[in-house]
Amino acid sequence: MSKKVLFVIASQDYQDIEYQNTRKVLEDKGFNVEVVSSSYGKAKGKLGGVVLVDYTLSEVLNKSEEYAALIFIGGPGATGYFDSEKAHSLAQKFFKEEKLVAAICIAPGILAKAGILSGRKATIWHSKEDRSPINILKENGADFVDSSVVEDGNIITANGPEASEQFGKKIVDCLSR
Repeated sequence: MSKKVLFVIASQDYQDIEYQNTRKVLEDKGFNVEVVSSSYGKAKGKLGGVVLVDYTLSEVLNKSEEYAALIFIGGPGATGYFDSEKAHSLAQKFFKEEKLVAAICIAPGILAKAGILSGRKATIWHSKEDRSPINILKENGADFVDSSVVEDGNIITANGPEASEQFGKKIVDCLSR
Protein backbone atom coordinates (compact mmCIF):
# COMPACT_ATOMS: atom_id res chain seq x y z
CA MET A 1 0.00 0.00 0.00
CA SER A 2 1.16 3.51 -0.80
CA LYS A 3 2.14 5.62 2.17
CA LYS A 4 1.34 8.79 0.23
CA VAL A 5 -1.87 10.76 0.67
CA LEU A 6 -3.11 13.76 -1.22
CA PHE A 7 -4.58 16.79 0.59
CA VAL A 8 -6.76 19.14 -1.44
CA ILE A 9 -6.84 22.66 0.00
CA ALA A 10 -8.20 25.96 -1.22
CA SER A 11 -5.57 28.41 -2.41
CA GLN A 12 -7.21 31.00 -0.15
CA ASP A 13 -8.97 30.43 3.20
CA TYR A 14 -8.41 26.74 3.85
CA GLN A 15 -9.00 25.76 7.49
CA ASP A 16 -5.57 25.82 9.17
CA ILE A 17 -6.44 23.66 12.20
CA GLU A 18 -8.01 20.92 10.08
CA TYR A 19 -4.99 20.93 7.80
CA GLN A 20 -2.37 20.93 10.59
CA ASN A 21 -4.00 18.40 12.92
CA THR A 22 -4.95 15.93 10.20
CA ARG A 23 -1.52 16.20 8.60
CA LYS A 24 0.28 15.70 11.93
CA VAL A 25 -1.70 12.54 12.75
CA LEU A 26 -0.92 11.07 9.32
CA GLU A 27 2.76 12.03 9.31
CA ASP A 28 3.20 10.66 12.84
CA LYS A 29 2.05 7.30 11.44
CA GLY A 30 4.53 7.43 8.55
CA PHE A 31 2.36 8.82 5.78
CA ASN A 32 3.74 11.32 3.26
CA VAL A 33 1.37 14.21 2.60
CA GLU A 34 1.37 16.03 -0.71
CA VAL A 35 -0.73 19.14 -1.24
CA VAL A 36 -2.84 20.00 -4.26
CA SER A 37 -4.77 23.19 -4.93
CA SER A 38 -6.30 25.11 -7.80
CA SER A 39 -3.04 27.02 -8.35
CA TYR A 40 0.68 26.83 -7.60
CA GLY A 41 2.53 28.84 -5.03
CA LYS A 42 1.51 29.45 -1.47
CA ALA A 43 -1.96 28.64 -0.21
CA LYS A 44 -3.15 30.94 2.56
CA GLY A 45 -5.17 29.68 5.49
CA LYS A 46 -8.16 31.36 7.09
CA LEU A 47 -6.11 31.75 10.29
CA GLY A 48 -2.95 32.98 8.56
CA GLY A 49 -1.11 29.75 7.83
CA VAL A 50 0.84 29.32 4.62
CA VAL A 51 1.34 26.02 2.77
CA LEU A 52 3.40 25.39 -0.35
CA VAL A 53 1.34 23.66 -3.02
CA ASP A 54 2.95 20.58 -4.63
CA TYR A 55 0.54 20.15 -7.56
CA THR A 56 -2.50 21.63 -9.24
CA LEU A 57 -5.73 19.64 -9.53
CA SER A 58 -5.09 19.03 -13.25
CA GLU A 59 -1.67 17.50 -12.58
CA VAL A 60 -2.87 14.80 -10.20
CA LEU A 61 -5.84 13.50 -12.19
CA ASN A 62 -3.65 10.83 -13.80
CA LYS A 63 -1.53 10.08 -10.72
CA SER A 64 -4.10 8.45 -8.44
CA GLU A 65 -2.17 5.16 -8.42
CA GLU A 66 0.55 6.90 -6.39
CA TYR A 67 -1.76 7.66 -3.45
CA ALA A 68 -3.58 5.70 -0.78
CA ALA A 69 -6.14 8.44 -0.10
CA LEU A 70 -7.62 11.74 -1.23
CA ILE A 71 -8.44 14.17 1.58
CA PHE A 72 -10.33 17.44 1.15
CA ILE A 73 -9.63 20.04 3.85
CA GLY A 74 -12.40 22.51 4.69
CA GLY A 75 -12.59 26.19 5.42
CA PRO A 76 -14.46 28.96 3.61
CA GLY A 77 -12.28 28.60 0.52
CA ALA A 78 -13.34 24.97 0.04
CA THR A 79 -16.72 26.14 -1.24
CA GLY A 80 -14.85 27.21 -4.38
CA TYR A 81 -14.60 23.51 -5.23
CA PHE A 82 -18.35 22.88 -4.93
CA ASP A 83 -18.79 23.33 -8.67
CA SER A 84 -15.26 22.45 -9.79
CA GLU A 85 -15.23 19.78 -12.49
CA LYS A 86 -11.56 19.08 -11.71
CA ALA A 87 -12.23 18.52 -7.99
CA HIS A 88 -15.26 16.37 -8.83
CA SER A 89 -13.29 14.30 -11.36
CA LEU A 90 -10.52 13.71 -8.84
CA ALA A 91 -12.97 12.60 -6.14
CA GLN A 92 -14.83 10.36 -8.59
CA LYS A 93 -11.59 8.78 -9.82
CA PHE A 94 -10.39 7.86 -6.32
CA PHE A 95 -13.87 6.64 -5.39
CA LYS A 96 -14.18 4.44 -8.51
CA GLU A 97 -10.73 2.99 -7.78
CA GLU A 98 -12.05 2.10 -4.31
CA LYS A 99 -9.44 4.28 -2.62
CA LEU A 100 -10.18 6.21 0.53
CA VAL A 101 -11.87 9.57 -0.05
CA ALA A 102 -12.22 11.86 2.96
CA ALA A 103 -13.48 15.39 3.61
CA ILE A 104 -13.80 17.62 6.66
CA CYS A 105 -15.82 20.71 7.62
CA ILE A 106 -17.66 22.14 4.60
CA ALA A 107 -15.68 19.95 2.16
CA PRO A 108 -18.09 16.97 2.28
CA GLY A 109 -20.24 19.26 0.10
CA ILE A 110 -17.64 18.76 -2.63
CA LEU A 111 -18.06 14.98 -2.40
CA ALA A 112 -21.85 15.35 -2.40
CA LYS A 113 -21.81 17.53 -5.50
CA ALA A 114 -19.38 15.08 -7.16
CA GLY A 115 -22.10 12.45 -6.74
CA ILE A 116 -20.18 10.03 -4.54
CA LEU A 117 -22.20 10.44 -1.33
CA SER A 118 -25.48 9.26 -2.83
CA GLY A 119 -26.85 6.52 -0.58
CA ARG A 120 -24.02 7.03 1.93
CA LYS A 121 -23.95 8.26 5.50
CA ALA A 122 -22.01 11.52 5.91
CA THR A 123 -21.57 14.54 8.12
CA ILE A 124 -20.71 18.16 7.37
CA TRP A 125 -20.08 21.42 9.22
CA HIS A 126 -23.23 23.31 10.15
CA SER A 127 -24.45 25.59 12.89
CA LYS A 128 -27.79 26.30 14.54
CA GLU A 129 -28.01 29.45 12.41
CA ASP A 130 -26.84 27.85 9.16
CA ARG A 131 -28.09 24.39 8.35
CA SER A 132 -27.75 24.87 4.58
CA PRO A 133 -24.68 22.55 4.37
CA ILE A 134 -26.90 19.69 5.56
CA ASN A 135 -29.23 20.45 2.65
CA ILE A 136 -26.31 20.11 0.21
CA LEU A 137 -25.76 16.56 1.44
CA LYS A 138 -29.45 15.65 1.37
CA GLU A 139 -30.07 17.24 -2.06
CA ASN A 140 -27.30 15.02 -3.43
CA GLY A 141 -28.64 11.80 -1.93
CA ALA A 142 -26.54 11.52 1.24
CA ASP A 143 -27.91 10.41 4.58
CA PHE A 144 -26.84 13.16 7.03
CA VAL A 145 -25.56 11.93 10.40
CA ASP A 146 -25.05 14.53 13.15
CA SER A 147 -21.71 13.17 14.36
CA SER A 148 -18.09 14.36 14.53
CA VAL A 149 -16.72 11.71 12.16
CA VAL A 150 -18.63 9.31 9.92
CA GLU A 151 -17.19 6.36 7.99
CA ASP A 152 -19.21 4.68 5.26
CA GLY A 153 -17.26 2.26 3.12
CA ASN A 154 -14.30 4.03 1.55
CA ILE A 155 -15.60 7.49 2.52
CA ILE A 156 -14.85 9.38 5.73
CA THR A 157 -16.42 12.73 6.56
CA ALA A 158 -15.94 14.99 9.57
CA ASN A 159 -17.72 18.14 10.75
CA GLY A 160 -15.00 20.66 11.56
CA PRO A 161 -11.78 21.70 13.31
CA GLU A 162 -12.68 20.10 16.63
CA ALA A 163 -12.95 16.73 14.87
CA SER A 164 -9.69 17.04 12.92
CA GLU A 165 -7.55 14.83 15.15
CA GLN A 166 -10.26 12.16 15.32
CA PHE A 167 -10.65 12.52 11.54
CA GLY A 168 -6.92 11.90 11.03
CA LYS A 169 -7.00 8.86 13.33
CA LYS A 170 -9.99 7.41 11.45
CA ILE A 171 -8.12 7.86 8.14
CA VAL A 172 -5.04 6.10 9.56
CA ASP A 173 -7.22 3.31 10.94
CA CYS A 174 -8.95 2.83 7.59
CA LEU A 175 -5.65 2.83 5.66
CA SER A 176 -4.13 0.32 8.09
CA ARG A 177 -6.76 -2.37 7.51
